[in-house]
Amino acid sequence: MTSPLHAPYRTNALAPGLRVGLFGGSFNPAHEGHLHVSRMALQALALDRLLWMVSPQNPLKSTDEMAPFAQRFESAQRMAKHPRIVLSDIEQKLGTRFTADTLQALKTRNPHVHFVWLMGADNLIQFTKWENWQEIARAVPVAVYPRPGYSLQARLSPAAKWYGDNQLNTLAAKNLATTQTPALVFLDGPEHPASATAIRAQTHT
Repeated sequence: MTSPLHAPYRTNALAPGLRVGLFGGSFNPAHEGHLHVSRMALQALALDRLLWMVSPQNPLKSTDEMAPFAQRFESAQRMAKHPRIVLSDIEQKLGTRFTADTLQALKTRNPHVHFVWLMGADNLIQFTKWENWQEIARAVPVAVYPRPGYSLQARLSPAAKWYGDNQLNTLAAKNLATTQTPALVFLDGPEHPASATAIRAQTHT
């Protein structure tokens, strides 16, 4: 297994003018659900690239069952089976802990890239707990993909209400990357049942 690479700069994934999705997470471990959401989002949002940003440590998650970064990165390497998915260890390289800081660094270094933040419906529900979440919302457009048992709650969440009229119709999702922020779109598509929590539970039984 190769060591973690600073992939975006090796592959020109952040070339000026590209539409680049950012899919951050613990990937503890990466699974078919991550790949499913990524494939659907690449098409729905007309993205040129999608960066899987493996987080050194999610501030909202316990370290008790968190596998080492290298192990989680390797699981993402094995799962990222798509020519437009690029694996990134940028948060570890930058030393950033919060998404808002990572985004600021990315946008400063790549001012001509059209970034989109991709998250599952379960993450939008707790979005208001993220550090400087409104700063994130104003920095990049956000796309939300349905997750089993969370989609309706996400649409009724405080974060969704905060966006108000700044929500795009699903049919306009292809325009999200170049839409003025704040901007939010709920994507449609088949839900995938895979869960990192369930996978970890199975490996412990």
